[in-house]
Amino acid sequence: MNETPVYSGGLSFSCTRCSACCRHESGFVFLSQNDLSSLAKSCQMDYNAFVKTYCRWVSFDRNRERLSLREKSNYDCVFWDNGCAVYQARPLQCRTFPFWDSILVSAAAWKAAAEHCPGIGRGRPRSREEIEAYLRRAEAEPCIERGI
Repeated sequence: MNETPVYSGGLSFSCTRCSACCRHESGFVFLSQNDLSSLAKSCQMDYNAFVKTYCRWVSFDRNRERLSLREKSNYDCVFWDNGCAVYQARPLQCRTFPFWDSILVSAAAWKAAAEHCPGIGRGRPRSREEIEAYLRRAEAEPCIERGI
């Protein structure tokens, strides 16, 4: 049975630059190969130095880990400094928020995300086609993983 997605009629979002998604809570910003390349270039670092300085490996399941940006001790993103210090090179996960599978899974999940993000439900409506393009892009750029 095909269910109509919560975003079938489009959803509104406009980032208010409140930084709530970047600060004060533990979380993961998983990186794709494109993200890692862009960020390392933006920081004028080689791949290995960037990973060592700004990344950590996070358990994903029993036998896998994913590469994530580190957090500061107060749970701010390592690149948050009165705003995103790498905004032009920010990871796909950041660029596609809040149009993630986990938030689009149901109206309740969208509503719950809106409780933490003042931009959800505001601004320009994004069409179903735009939202599905975000989802396809995330699928096309998988997170970096390794076996453990």
